[in-house]
This record gives sequence, structure tokens and C-alpha cells, in this order.
Amino acid sequence: MLNPFAETRFLTSAAQLERLPEPDRPEVAFAGRSNAGKSSALNRICGQKQLARVSKTPGRTQLLNFFELPGGRLVDLPGYGFAQVPHAVRRDWGKLVTGYIEIRENLRGLVLVMDARHPLTDFDRQMLAWAAAQQLPCHVLLTKADKLTPSVGRKTLGEVTRALPLLCAGSTAQLFSAETGAGVEEARAVVSALLGEK
Repeated sequence: MLNPFAETRFLTSAAQLERLPEPDRPEVAFAGRSNAGKSSALNRICGQKQLARVSKTPGRTQLLNFFELPGGRLVDLPGYGFAQVPHAVRRDWGKLVTGYIEIRENLRGLVLVMDARHPLTDFDRQMLAWAAAQQLPCHVLLTKADKLTPSVGRKTLGEVTRALPLLCAGSTAQLFSAETGAGVEEARAVVSALLGEK
């Protein structure tokens, strides 16, 4: 199957809201706790190994990173949670991410990345509530699913799926592994649909 994200390329990084690209095409943002596998998921979906910078150090993504593809953009947001960076830097990230999600009129949806071994942290729940308040569609990627047995993976997916309607109505969830590629076609289909929404 052809990969609709194969032509994705890095566009720009922004440390201030004033430096965002023109809102002239739909965007889907990837959010998640530090070290949940956000950049790895983005790379796998796009079929490119080094599109988004991957690090074992939580909190490596400190800017809004924009990637352009025909007809839209993907945005890698700074991770939230226990990033190994100074408090003042985390505070500035919070302002940046908050501002982006609340003012970006061309933002079509969020892909919320959660480690399948530790889903629905307090931060994840806050992000889902935030998406609901902004009336943004949200799709949960339960990453690192290869670390779970199939039965535990199905159980985890069921628990998350049952919790979502109370947190952000209309949200969807799936198991995903950047390591094995499991779930990549489903994720591509969802992101494509979000980008295509008017």
C-alpha cells in the first residue's frame, strides 16, 4: 500500500507563537508525555527513520516542529510530564503548547501518544479534557505495544477505549508499535482523514 506520508519533509521549528508558519493548510499535532515514543511514531507513520529527532532522553523536543506534506502539516509538540529540563523551560513550553492548541484555527486534530504500558496518566487525562474543551478530534496511539503480550495489549486497549467517552467524546484509540510497524496503516488512515476534514 502506498504511504501518503512518504513525501513529508521538515519545514521549520518555532519557539514563539509569533514564529508559526502561515495557517494556510490543515495541521494535525502529535502530543504526549515525554518519552512516550512520539517522535518514533511520527517517523514510522511517515516511513522515514530520521524525520523527527528521536532521543532516549525525555524532553528532547523543545520546540514546535512542523513537517509539511502535500495538502497538510504534521506538528511534533514538546512532550509533557517529567522532562529532564529546568522548570522555567517546562513553563515556557506549556505556554507555547497552550497557545498553539487554543489559537491555531487550522488545527484539525490531535494524535495523543501514550506508552501502552502506562496509559491515561494524569497528564494524558488533562490533554484529553483540553482537546474536548477545544472540540478537537483526538486519536490515541498506544505505543510500544510490542512490549506487551497480545492478551495484555487487547485488555489495555479495551480499558482505554471504555474510558475515552467520559474524557473526550468521539476519541478513538489503537495499539501501535514503531518497532514492528503494528498499527501503522490504521494510524495513517486516521491522520489522513483528520487532514482531509474541512
